[in-house]
Amino acid sequence: MKLWSRLALAIAGLAVLWIGFSFVARAQGPVMPTPPAGVKAGQYFKNVTTSALKDLTPDEFLSAMGVITDDLGFDCADCHPGAGSDKADFVSDAYAPKKRARAMIEMVGAINRNYFGGAGAQSVTCYTCHHGREKPVTSVSLDRVYEGPPQEDDDIVPPGVGGPTADQILDKYITAMGGAQRLAAITSFVATGTALGYGGFGGDAEFTLYAKSPNQKTTLITFPEHPDRGMSLWAFDGKAGWIRTPRGLFPEYELIGGELDGARIEAQLAFPGNIKQVATGWRVGLRRAIENKDYLVIQGTGPRGLLVTLYFDQNTGLLKRMLRMVPSPVGRVSVQVDYADYRDVNGVKFPYEYQFSWLDGRYTAKIKDVKTNVAIDATKFGRSPK
Repeated sequence: MKLWSRLALAIAGLAVLWIGFSFVARAQGPVMPTPPAGVKAGQYFKNVTTSALKDLTPDEFLSAMGVITDDLGFDCADCHPGAGSDKADFVSDAYAPKKRARAMIEMVGAINRNYFGGAGAQSVTCYTCHHGREKPVTSVSLDRVYEGPPQEDDDIVPPGVGGPTADQILDKYITAMGGAQRLAAITSFVATGTALGYGGFGGDAEFTLYAKSPNQKTTLITFPEHPDRGMSLWAFDGKAGWIRTPRGLFPEYELIGGELDGARIEAQLAFPGNIKQVATGWRVGLRRAIENKDYLVIQGTGPRGLLVTLYFDQNTGLLKRMLRMVPSPVGRVSVQVDYADYRDVNGVKFPYEYQFSWLDGRYTAKIKDVKTNVAIDATKFGRSPK
């Protein structure tokens, strides 16, 4: 991925989903209106003709674009003339890579249908061959043969051998966080701190997390010293979810499908006592090294094929990482949250550092204060918090 797409996280005021698209959308002038309910990408956007993409919702379509950029190491300007300037043209077919990408997406769909289980199968994606390169490698490097293999994980974790069961891992986590009784007594909390974007940008951002049991959550990022950046919002009220990205292609939109399921899971995980209900079919995977330390891994399944993978410290029992993956026609859309710096608040542990990562963005939130069992107005979990 080219550097300017990565750094768009800060430039675009910590917008969400496909940050490269968010960046150029602001550069080209007025943002697009919020998509109406039920509209498909092929209806809302001009010149979306790929069969696998045109039936997606607009937000799912943008997520798929994010997958493609990372799969090939591209940014928007590789397929769209003028992207990143005030003359961006997303409709144009002038660039060969855009036309070639359409053919490749159709090819991947055909391979999965014909050789890997039929419609809906996803054993092969763009990343299977490209691995962040425009042109796939055809021969192995001999230097690589004698080095350690790069760490790449299977979407569906390989079964673990020996060790604790999934229930034992989850029970140890609940105990480590304060125990079921104390956790159940936490009905709401507000965490405040600062947010730092990828590459060190956005250091003056204020971070606020509102959460209400069992599954309401809102994250706000604001820039008091730079009000022109607006407010970024990720909200889930227990049923519906919204994202507001003032510098994004859509200034505000409602979540649909897999991203809505993902928002629900993150809201449930804010209250550790709910963890067993986050997914079904919990299974233990092989241990995974993160920063030279081994972690216990379990994986469960959510609605519409969503995968939830959790990584636990085998000594403390605390949750290190949550990875959720939503299917798309070009590969699963990944969102990752890393948790660190656990501290005791009234007998219950809270992470005081979160690192949020997705396909084209990353930021770290450092918490300064957590208040529990506070009254939170219901509007905080809606599309326009007050």
